[in-house]
Amino acid sequence: MNVEELKETLKSDFCQSFDLVLLQRKIGELDCLYAYFDGMIDKELLENGVISKLFAAPTLNGNIDIKYLYNNTSSSGKIEEIENFLEAENTLTEGFVVLFVDDLFFSIDLRKMEKRSITEPPTSSVLKGPRTGFVEEIAVNVSLIRRRIKNKDLVIQSLTVGKYTQTTVAVCWISSIADKAIVDSVMKRISQINIDGIIDSSYIGMLIEDNQSSLFSQISSQEKPDIVVAKILEGRVAIVVDGSPMVLTLPYMLIESFQDSEDYFRRNRRTSFVRLLRLIGIIFAVLLPAGYVALQEYQYQFLPFKFMITIINATSGTPFTPTYEMILVLIVFDILNEASIRMPRFVGMALSIVGAIVLGETAVQAGLLSSPAVLVMALSAIGMYTTPTNMGTFSIIRLAFLLAASLFGMLGLVIACMIFIVSICSLKSFGTDFTAPYAPVVPADLKDGFIKKSINDTITRPKALHTQNKIRKGKSKNE
Repeated sequence: MNVEELKETLKSDFCQSFDLVLLQRKIGELDCLYAYFDGMIDKELLENGVISKLFAAPTLNGNIDIKYLYNNTSSSGKIEEIENFLEAENTLTEGFVVLFVDDLFFSIDLRKMEKRSITEPPTSSVLKGPRTGFVEEIAVNVSLIRRRIKNKDLVIQSLTVGKYTQTTVAVCWISSIADKAIVDSVMKRISQINIDGIIDSSYIGMLIEDNQSSLFSQISSQEKPDIVVAKILEGRVAIVVDGSPMVLTLPYMLIESFQDSEDYFRRNRRTSFVRLLRLIGIIFAVLLPAGYVALQEYQYQFLPFKFMITIINATSGTPFTPTYEMILVLIVFDILNEASIRMPRFVGMALSIVGAIVLGETAVQAGLLSSPAVLVMALSAIGMYTTPTNMGTFSIIRLAFLLAASLFGMLGLVIACMIFIVSICSLKSFGTDFTAPYAPVVPADLKDGFIKKSINDTITRPKALHTQNKIRKGKSKNE
């Protein structure tokens, strides 16, 4: 196939794409063709570092001098020979320069694409600790992990997922720690994914988790390399997806929702206090609206007399029953929350604060809502932010508890709580109990539960995780 035929074939195969660049040049006495997509390579390096060097390349008996080709492009970009034309086209879509010459195909790595700089992630800001965050470039994200784990046991294997996107997915683990069965299961599930494209790492998470119908995700997503590295050192597996700043880690346990990276950089008593506050906050957030409705509708006799009189005076004249009133307030607050997230940053901040205050105050003064209902909903909304990773899930559970309490009072709320506890206790994440170390109780893992012990006591890795090596800390010189 001559150069002209190659050009026509490439144009036809890529549907006359305007960003496909085809440069016809000489290598010695031979016509050759450089093909690449505009915006994906370093053009200056191509012209000065490759084409200019190969222009005077010698030929042997009319054939390209392969040795000269390799020696004179190695400093500009990694060059590899490609077996066939189909593989050459696939390599072209990955951003490489493809060189067609003398019925041979070569790929030259001159990729240079715009990428976001490494900054502190907006969702995981800390006062104390590392501030580096992942970006959308998989090579950068893998290097951030590799930079922190300087050991030959760190294994990083890549797969390609997506019929059209051909997204690169890197699976990371430490071979001497992680359970081989979990690693094999992860690799098998990812390799079996058959989908048009992977846009974000959340696609992978939803496609490989154990129970896809559960409200809770059984795979964690993190935006900071220090957190991911800490989880890998515990025996977990990390999944890095090209184009996504969120790295998946598994197995995942519910207790991780109440942990924060900053917990490990401050005193244990403060950490324990904060974790208990998060637990109390989410309990209030989920149960307070339902409990308020149950007490008002059914078990009002449990309220102190003076408090009951105050609520009666505050709710008299409102046109809605406590159930409808609470559902209305819940929906309004959720709408405000969604609007504030999707509005421009400064407008969203003003909307969330001014909107909640103005709407709540106006609705109370107009007699549409009672002040206790607005207060209960505000306390519940604040409590939701103590575990932001599961805020959407707990919001749905809060509504379910509210409906149960409105139908059957405190009995319905208790039954709903029992069903909820049984359902989450039955979940597993790649063989690990979702509610460990509390259900089932794993005494050795309680040292990093809601009550955190000193780092000197964390001698073993979490026993709820299946790992090859349980010991992570030996005795220090002072012990």
